[in-house]
Amino acid sequence: MKRRILLFDSKEKDFVENQIVPNFGSNLASTIPFTKDVKLELKEGVQIIAYLSDDQLKAFLDLAEGQYLELALLPHPEMIHGKKSYGIKSGIEENIDHILQEEELIKVDVLEANGSIVFNTIIIGESLSLMSGSVAKYAWQRFWIKLGYFLKLFWNTRLNSFTIKAENQDEINTAAIGLIIVHHAQSSILSKKILDHSFINDGKLHALVLAPKSTSGLLWFGLNSMFRTKRNYNLPPFAAHIKTGNFFIKGDKPINYSQDGILLSADTLQVSIRKAAFNMVPGQNLDLESNGAVDDVYKIKALPRGDAKNELLQRKLPLINHATTEEFKDLFSNLRSSSMASSIYLVLMFLATFIATLGLFGNSSPVIIGAMILAPLMAPIISLSMGVLRQERLLIVNSAKTIGWGVLIGYLCAILITWLTPLNIANDEILARIRPNLLDLGVAVGSGIAGAYASAKSEISKTLAGVAIAVALVPPLAVSGIGFGWANWDIFQGAFLLFLTNLSGMVLAAATTFLFLGFSPFRLARRGIVYSLVVVGLVSFPLFFGFMDMVKENNVISKLNGHEINDVVLRDISVRSFKPLRLTVKIVGDAPPDKNKLELIKSEIETLIGEEVELEVTLAMKVY
Repeated sequence: MKRRILLFDSKEKDFVENQIVPNFGSNLASTIPFTKDVKLELKEGVQIIAYLSDDQLKAFLDLAEGQYLELALLPHPEMIHGKKSYGIKSGIEENIDHILQEEELIKVDVLEANGSIVFNTIIIGESLSLMSGSVAKYAWQRFWIKLGYFLKLFWNTRLNSFTIKAENQDEINTAAIGLIIVHHAQSSILSKKILDHSFINDGKLHALVLAPKSTSGLLWFGLNSMFRTKRNYNLPPFAAHIKTGNFFIKGDKPINYSQDGILLSADTLQVSIRKAAFNMVPGQNLDLESNGAVDDVYKIKALPRGDAKNELLQRKLPLINHATTEEFKDLFSNLRSSSMASSIYLVLMFLATFIATLGLFGNSSPVIIGAMILAPLMAPIISLSMGVLRQERLLIVNSAKTIGWGVLIGYLCAILITWLTPLNIANDEILARIRPNLLDLGVAVGSGIAGAYASAKSEISKTLAGVAIAVALVPPLAVSGIGFGWANWDIFQGAFLLFLTNLSGMVLAAATTFLFLGFSPFRLARRGIVYSLVVVGLVSFPLFFGFMDMVKENNVISKLNGHEINDVVLRDISVRSFKPLRLTVKIVGDAPPDKNKLELIKSEIETLIGEEVELEVTLAMKVY
């Protein structure tokens, strides 16, 4: 039978005598108040039951180092970090029952920083307090503390230089806002949601090195950390993960860090695992694995090094990610090439417009979509947006010329087909592109964002963005050419306005996207963005009126469709024009209406709408 000794905090003597000792009954051999020079019989068959604060427990473990120790823990009010690290539940009675019933012990490792025991977390960098979690008692307190930490995320927005040397690995010189070091996955809120297969007896520690390139990225990570409830084993895109037995960290200045909530400072921080430090009755909330995973993890691809590191250290963390010199050079080289007209570009532009024009005459959406896929306009438009953003005159001129040649080829193709085709009636596909409004500008903005984002991210297929942009440009270009071929200036002007709307909207959206991706400082981009906004603003005036006409049309149809007037029902309402307001209406009734009844119907419609109308009426008879 085990000989159990209760080692307790002398300040809690009354509670121990009244609440703890009676629950052990005859299973407790003796009780001893803790002092810094306490002498205990530590040998096999003796179990120490500790009711101590975090500081007292650390002091006791230091005293017991190198000796045989069998330990069980009770939840002391000030054992915050130890309770979390060792999975101890909050109730005294349930823990006593668990200790008395649990026969199997586990060998427990201990995390140490510069020789000092760490129960919970080491945090380097004040901005990371949010991710370390809170030890407040109540959930509402934890929320407000976390919110306070979240608001502090941007107080320290400068990366610091660190040298990290992990066991059996090369030294890393990098820049980061800080590190979170934990013993195992249950040590902190963040580690619970990111680390998998991490246990208290696997002989490893975990270091998460966070090196965001922008405060917006840090903001997103902070929000994610605050509100995620399920485990997510994916690292943030700017984080490195090191799992090892020991490693050291050194900065270009003293390292200020928090160790279990205590602020400390050191020139070098040596972090290591003391393996199988003592035997323990495992806490009921502790995840266990008898044979812990022994493989080291060294995921450091996200860490900036070399020139990228130096660039980040020279400035404060920007609101948006600034592309590195290497990223910018690659993209700018591709855009310079894309800004130049080539025979392939001209042939594809001709074929795309040829197919689109035939599809418009055939009133065939699938054929028009096929033409959109061929359109090569994405490349010069994205190049133009970068030129506008960075005020690169050569890039602007070359891109504009390439777009101009493409538009000219498209017009000539559409006009030629129109002259050769004996069709001269505008169908639904043509009419759908002669009354642009603000919704079309929204399509252009979405297309521009897609094109710029896909161009900046090599892992995204450029084809997807090309299709999105073609949707907004090829059909109105072809319709405008058809209007010119018919000498129908209403069709020509409407479609050409839609073409200009989409072109200017895409250039503005793509330039803004590049700005947010960090391919230009705002001071350089400001002029180009302002010019683009002016152009889009001028184009938006007629679009606004077009949108209001669309709203008016919707109101007219909703008021009249299905309305009953003198035993007839109004169906299939459409607006042919607004000045004057001309409507086509299907009248469904039992008998053909005479002229007086038609006048009465017209008068009723004018009363409902509130203005004079011209009616084009079709009749439909009910047959019983």
